[in-house]
Amino acid sequence: MKILLLGGGGREHAFAYMIARSQLCEKLFIAPGNPGTEKHGENVSISPNDFAAVREFVLINKINMIVCGPEDPLVNGLYDYFQNDDATKNIAVIGPSQKGAMLEGSKDFAKGFMKKNQIPSASYQSFTASQIDSAIRFVDQQSPPIVLKADGLAAGKGVLICESKEDAKRELREMMMEKKFGAAGNTVVIEEFLKGIEMSCFILTDGKNYLLLPTAKDYKRIGEGDTGLNTGGMGAISPVPFADKSLMKKIEERIIVPAMDGFEREKIMYKGFLYIGLMIVNDEPFVIEFNCRMGDPETQVVLPRLKNDLVELFVAVHEAKLSDKKIEVLPYNAVTIVLASKGYPENYEKGKLIENLSLTKECIVFHAGTRKRMNGDIETSGGRVLSVTAFGRNLGDAKSLSLRNAELIQFEGKYFRRDIGDDVTKTGSEIYS
Repeated sequence: MKILLLGGGGREHAFAYMIARSQLCEKLFIAPGNPGTEKHGENVSISPNDFAAVREFVLINKINMIVCGPEDPLVNGLYDYFQNDDATKNIAVIGPSQKGAMLEGSKDFAKGFMKKNQIPSASYQSFTASQIDSAIRFVDQQSPPIVLKADGLAAGKGVLICESKEDAKRELREMMMEKKFGAAGNTVVIEEFLKGIEMSCFILTDGKNYLLLPTAKDYKRIGEGDTGLNTGGMGAISPVPFADKSLMKKIEERIIVPAMDGFEREKIMYKGFLYIGLMIVNDEPFVIEFNCRMGDPETQVVLPRLKNDLVELFVAVHEAKLSDKKIEVLPYNAVTIVLASKGYPENYEKGKLIENLSLTKECIVFHAGTRKRMNGDIETSGGRVLSVTAFGRNLGDAKSLSLRNAELIQFEGKYFRRDIGDDVTKTGSEIYS
């Protein structure tokens, strides 16, 4: 079959890597892709949010399946656009409907969904910009730290943890009145701070059935020891050592099953990935956020651990036959380390030559913020530039390999964290699911 993959980051490179290995994949196109994805298919210069251009390409090239990597097209109604068009309604779209994608597109919607379906999460209250005085009074009633979340999409930067009431009030004004995050901050969710340890779960669902993918833990802060500004993610590990059978049973029974029941009850068409960001507090799981797609850089450690033919799973999603499948996991741990540009997540320079990519060994280097020069050289073009994924019988071995290759790759201003996984690293040969 002919497949179109939408997106151009590290997550999409990991998808391209897996899709191209499938016996069902006759031809893979990636829009817009990057220098890494072109090793696995043909990059096409189309914006994933230009639905008319995507439609034209799909019809001309007789595409059978669209796989959406980023959240924006899904929140903008990609699934509905193709499903409601007679010419494209039979094309498999891997991604939820617009209503389902609102779990990520609106923090307020997501919190309401959790409340209605009794899914454990932090207590909260939402305020619009016209209610800023009420929001400030609400802040005065809270105990710091105080969590502020811009309701809409804010490129992963719309969540703030404020250490004092004064900081929270200042940030509220910047979000609501000064439009720090644009329209995303027109409504702000003020949330209870949960103290615990984070992890991520992922399911693939056909709307009725679901498969639980390997667990992962990502590292958002720019600085080692989880300090400094939040980023899109500076690294990830899979599996999560503390995610034992008891915890996973709680996550399924208290979160995943109620979410699936909620989709059915509220008539939400949800076919694709559901990302569940969790805070584990005294061995009890609470949902921090839902995303309507796979995470980045978690995808770079989760997908390569699968034995499954990924396209076979996607066909089962489209045909609502996921109950016939089961997830098979390769017997190793994975660690990915993100190489970032100096200055990220704030201002950074682009156009730095990347050297020694061909010298890396025993790892997969996923491209994110890169572009190709006229002479074929690769240069930086984003804040997060590359993800270096390596594998081992335990997390320590995987991390050592990832670090060795991260140090080998060179570009001016290269920055990466050396402590990815240190907080949960296990020695020995145990493999966790």
